[in-house]
Amino acid sequence: MTPNLSSDGLWLGRVERAGLGPSVVSVRDGHLVDITSKEAPTVRDVLEREDAADYVRDAQGQVLCPVDALSSDISWLAPCDFQAVKACGVTFAGSMVERVIEEQAAGDPEKADDIRQRVGARIGDSLSNIIPGSEQAQEVKQALIAEGLWSQYLEVGIGPDAEVFSKAQVLSSVGFGDDVGLHPISTWNNPEPEVVLAVSSKGEIKGATLGNDVNLRDVEGRSALLLSKAKDNNASCSIGPMIRLFDGHFSLDDVRKAELDLQVKGEDGFVLHGASSMSQISRDPADLVRQTIGQHHQYPDGLMLFLGTLFAPTKDRDAPGQGFTHKIGDEVSISCPQLGRLVNRVNLSTECRPWTFGASALMRNLAARNLL
Repeated sequence: MTPNLSSDGLWLGRVERAGLGPSVVSVRDGHLVDITSKEAPTVRDVLEREDAADYVRDAQGQVLCPVDALSSDISWLAPCDFQAVKACGVTFAGSMVERVIEEQAAGDPEKADDIRQRVGARIGDSLSNIIPGSEQAQEVKQALIAEGLWSQYLEVGIGPDAEVFSKAQVLSSVGFGDDVGLHPISTWNNPEPEVVLAVSSKGEIKGATLGNDVNLRDVEGRSALLLSKAKDNNASCSIGPMIRLFDGHFSLDDVRKAELDLQVKGEDGFVLHGASSMSQISRDPADLVRQTIGQHHQYPDGLMLFLGTLFAPTKDRDAPGQGFTHKIGDEVSISCPQLGRLVNRVNLSTECRPWTFGASALMRNLAARNLL
């Protein structure tokens, strides 16, 4: 699989160069170009520039190899470095229903099918056009409480405040071609294809990429207080292949209209297709950024913000009514014409490559290369 980066995109990312370390790269004429410099030794430094797009377009660099045929001494990294990795949950009405099902089933997939039918009959698509925090949303909330179907997930789905949580630690995200990890305690889990915004410390949205917010449905379904255990594990966050910077060919309006495709191929021959349409998001991406960064919370190195997903798999894999869950060896492909393709293989977090290269290691590496 190749990252499928469109030729009209202005791309910013990171690769690992054997014997050298992490390098900031762009794409020119189908080739990766190393643009690491003292002026901007990290992706964070590039995105903090007012002229980030112009800088990436004009920066001098070393041509490395074709994007679609990496040399043996180069491997993809997640395209962020010092940015915090945050995620928004329950931002789509469709997946909101599945969160209610997870909660009502208490993490038991055998109960999910019956609950899905009951909850769907009650609320179905009736939430799809509700503006979160509106008077109409409050009326729906009261009606669901009366029916005994109110949920904390519906609160953040149609209430005034979005759910924003920490998805991964700085520098812990994996990139294109890496394994993604499932905590071994989980038996009911799935990929979550999402758009991820690259946001500067000033709250400016500089570009976007793709992400897989690997989800442990049984763990979070047992209790929302287990969210951190369900979301933040070794290799449980994938971002990439590269950040597409906003320029004359790509803007936030394109993000708002983005269509994501998902494909899961199992070693058992199972194939799952899914999609997530950003046009159906319940909260505008700019509003999600404002709820995350501002006077109430600063991010001096910027952040990467997952915007949530419409996708919630219900196709049975093993037994009728039990829905989908991953198996080791699954190949997950998330693609979007404007943002390329992110491909990862599923493994256990305990079997994925341990995360050992943190912020101090990166600083020492850059200092040794005379880039600080």
